[in-house]
Amino acid sequence: MNLRSSVILVTAILIAAATGIVVVAQDHTHEKSASSTQAQNNIPSSSVTAGFTSQTLFQPPAERNMPDDEFGKTIKHGQEIFENTKNIAPQYVGNASNLRCSSCHLDAGRLANSAPLWAAYVSYPSYRSKNKHVNTYAERLQGCFKYSMNGKAPPLGDPVLVALESYSYWLASGAPIDPKIPGRGYPPVSHPLAGDYRRGQQVYEQHCALCHGADGAGQTDARNQANFPALWGAKSFNWGAGMSSIKNAAGFIKANMPLGLGGSLSDQEAWDVATFMDSHERPQDPRFNGSIAQTRAQHHDSADELYGVVVNGHLLGQGIVAAKPDSGGEKQ
Repeated sequence: MNLRSSVILVTAILIAAATGIVVVAQDHTHEKSASSTQAQNNIPSSSVTAGFTSQTLFQPPAERNMPDDEFGKTIKHGQEIFENTKNIAPQYVGNASNLRCSSCHLDAGRLANSAPLWAAYVSYPSYRSKNKHVNTYAERLQGCFKYSMNGKAPPLGDPVLVALESYSYWLASGAPIDPKIPGRGYPPVSHPLAGDYRRGQQVYEQHCALCHGADGAGQTDARNQANFPALWGAKSFNWGAGMSSIKNAAGFIKANMPLGLGGSLSDQEAWDVATFMDSHERPQDPRFNGSIAQTRAQHHDSADELYGVVVNGHLLGQGIVAAKPDSGGEKQ
């Protein structure tokens, strides 16, 4: 067995082990490593995210402390929607999508630096430049369905939104109202060099393809539940989602990927593989106005976004194409 094969084998074993740990945690209690006293009293705990500076992070309540009453039933329903989105709320998820809420918000929305729900809940209402008005938390949830799920937004007051908001509220029990609460969103990632497609492709093949597939289509189980989400193509998030920003994708990847090995990639590797991922076609931005150039100018006018940019001879932003993903190339 040569060195490359050995590395791939060891990586596969590590990822499989990490996946088992995550599945067990999600299927049982979502307990954190903090002491039971901390969990029961929502005491912030010192925590270190691999590759990042140690900081004090809020500790959400343990699942066993979920209220045993009618409100608790709604909280539990919100958790179930969060983890099995398409099976429970299929009317609001794109037909082809294999994503669920927990695809981007790991450990059932608990994990710091993975856009945890407890941090998001205490950060709203808030002005968002994306839609240029002050958003309530429920409106923020609507955007997740519209863009990340490539579906449609549940109407305000819909039981799906009520359940998800109740679950978020409960996870945030005891958290301070603070839009800058440590652990919110994805950590910023520096990149000494501009993101590079070819370098990113190498990182993807070495660290990501085993779970997400060489074609980026992800993997599903016998129930069509996404074990590993699609990163591009018809099953993935659309061009309006936050992950279509290289900056956001690099932050998530650096902190959390490969699964169970967050922080193992360098900043440059995270930025490069995010560039590679976002250099592929995906469903159209729902805000598309008939012109890719105008849609880019209105909604994607950033060096961190590739919508409306030619990559490998293809103008990104046309929506899903039949051709297979390009095997290599650079931004033009």
